[in-house]
Amino acid sequence: MMAINRYRLRHAAQSGVRGAVRAQALLNQTDKLLGVILLGNNLVNSAAATLSAVLAIRLFGDGEMVLLVATVLLTFLILVFSEVTPKVMGASLPERIAYPASFLLGPLLRLAYPAVWFVNLFVQGILRLLRIKPPEPGQGVSLGLEELRIIVLESSGRLPREHHRILMNLMDLQDLTVDDVMTPRSQIEMIDIEDDPERLQQQIATSHHTRLVVVEGSADHLLGVLHIRRVLHTLAGETLDPEELRENLESPYFVPAGTALFTQLHNFQKSRRRLALVVDEYGELQGLVTLEDLLEEMVGEFTTQAPADMGYLRQDADGSWLVEGSVALRQLNRKLGLALPLDGPKTLNGLLLEQFEDIPEAGVSLKLGDVPVEIVQTQDRAVKTARIHIPAPASAVAGETST
Repeated sequence: MMAINRYRLRHAAQSGVRGAVRAQALLNQTDKLLGVILLGNNLVNSAAATLSAVLAIRLFGDGEMVLLVATVLLTFLILVFSEVTPKVMGASLPERIAYPASFLLGPLLRLAYPAVWFVNLFVQGILRLLRIKPPEPGQGVSLGLEELRIIVLESSGRLPREHHRILMNLMDLQDLTVDDVMTPRSQIEMIDIEDDPERLQQQIATSHHTRLVVVEGSADHLLGVLHIRRVLHTLAGETLDPEELRENLESPYFVPAGTALFTQLHNFQKSRRRLALVVDEYGELQGLVTLEDLLEEMVGEFTTQAPADMGYLRQDADGSWLVEGSVALRQLNRKLGLALPLDGPKTLNGLLLEQFEDIPEAGVSLKLGDVPVEIVQTQDRAVKTARIHIPAPASAVAGETST
């Protein structure tokens, strides 16, 4: 009864299993349940001790050695057949034993209620003296986030792989911020309203995004966000009017850097927005985060990415990977099965610059932990592309060495 999984028991009771309903009702009054179980247990043990002493005296006399042998033998029999073996069986098969036992324990509790009530008077008094407050009847065990994480991890063999991955991603949302998933400022596709109308029309017509950030003159002067469907009629051959473009802009929605993903998901729901611009403490634009970015953290990447967004990772014939420096470390770890640190820089370029403590030149190689990385191209004071050589598993290396 005590070893049964309370959550599995609650599910079985809600499904209408009669034994589970009775077992749950008994466990909701643990003090009385323990009272009737221990009452019967001690009553039987005391009776067995008295009976064994009487039988030993009648059969072999009242010598001290006879009583000693009878006591040792009875202790052995009680331990093996009445204590250890049944309790191990109960802990190993709690549902199979608890459900049938509940049909017997229920009537026993009603029958022995006066004795149980009398015993509990003294028990409650002692607990009050010790300032111990027992849990309220029916009060469930509350679990924190870390306990839930452990339960999900231990259930990986019983859950479908995709379900397990989504559950783990949901729990990680609390530890992630918009900085971990945002598109950095240098990769945001923007249009400048001061550009030539034909160029603007071409940019809008060839864009792979449904929303575009609109600036005036430079990225420091943000005008708003353009939903392309609002200007679709201008792409059918008419000349794009910049003033009409201004009239169809949505006001920019700014969020501070460091906002937790779970909080931002709630903010998107509340404001009915799908795109936010991330700014630092000085109001400088740092990046862009969308609702799709947050959903991908929960359920995985979608297949509706633009071709330009999928070119950051390519495997060559020799097994190495050619990677853009702007790729997020979380994506690298997920795609290549690496364990690069995530508590510092968010991109491969940032991690390389932190490790190298300078702007590395093309051809320079270094190790990030046990991962060899070769700098292929640098541009604008940053690592443009790098080559990652995935280290062979330890088992494979050991096999080659033995061979």
